[in-house]
Amino acid sequence: MLSVLAITVPIYLLVAAGFLTTRAGLFQRAEMRVFGKYVINLALPALLFNALSQRSVAEVLNPVFIAAYALGALVVMLGGVLWATRLQGRRLSVAAIMGMGMSCPNSGFIGFPLVAQTFGPQVAGVGLALAMVVENFLLLPLAMALADADADGAAAGATRSERMRAALRQSVIGVVRNPMIWGIALGFLFSLLGWKLPLPVAKAVDLLAMSCAAISLFVIGGSLVGIQVQGMARDVLAVAFGKLVAHPLAVLCAVVLLPDMPRDLQLTVVLMAAVPMLGIYPILAQRHGHDGMAAAAQLGTTVASFFTLTSLLWVMQRMGS
Repeated sequence: MLSVLAITVPIYLLVAAGFLTTRAGLFQRAEMRVFGKYVINLALPALLFNALSQRSVAEVLNPVFIAAYALGALVVMLGGVLWATRLQGRRLSVAAIMGMGMSCPNSGFIGFPLVAQTFGPQVAGVGLALAMVVENFLLLPLAMALADADADGAAAGATRSERMRAALRQSVIGVVRNPMIWGIALGFLFSLLGWKLPLPVAKAVDLLAMSCAAISLFVIGGSLVGIQVQGMARDVLAVAFGKLVAHPLAVLCAVVLLPDMPRDLQLTVVLMAAVPMLGIYPILAQRHGHDGMAAAAQLGTTVASFFTLTSLLWVMQRMGS
């Protein structure tokens, strides 16, 4: 257990440092967005580029990993949407936001540091790149399209299917402009063609990549300051259970059913699925007026994830011994 805590405790100490320093006033919560922009636009693209460009395409591009990650997430997302709409009587927009929270993990800010502590930065970088391909090209566009399909478009004469198509088009535009996707694309290109960066440029990219994990975790902690959970316990519990329990279980089932892949990637895909939801979850939910619920779910899920991730790593360690 001590070896497991040696992995999870440093991660959550950095999250706590971000929370406490922001709570004490050393940083403002709004400043976390500046740090977050740095990670999203510079550090993460550099990390993804390094992880992919320094290995062969055959080592990196693992279709079984992508299939397991996508299949598990889709089952949980659509299951969450059906549960919220059919059994709880919720509108499609809030159901879609809940389904997003259950199935879209924070693979960059928490998943990468966790896997890097467990299997090393190279495996973590590959896992992050493959996870982000699924998240950005499938999960987020689908969740936002479902939420937008419930938007009030009647005044403009738009049908639900038209609103969904418009939301998907907007999501595609967002993907094309995403710096992390460019980092993935350039990494694959350099790997495929065998190109290398000039040494001074490569060292600069290395420095950017190395800054990613610590700042990412700090931003998560600072972003949690001021979030209230009162009156939302039911939704918070549902989203937290879906994200921390149902999602990794669904991905694990997919890993068992699909063809074999290297053991470190099998465990990586489950760990990626087991982390809390993406950091911009409340921002995406704000468009539909569900940011309060999303922020409360993010806080509850992040706190609970220390215990669920520690338990998961302990089980993995026991199974591997």
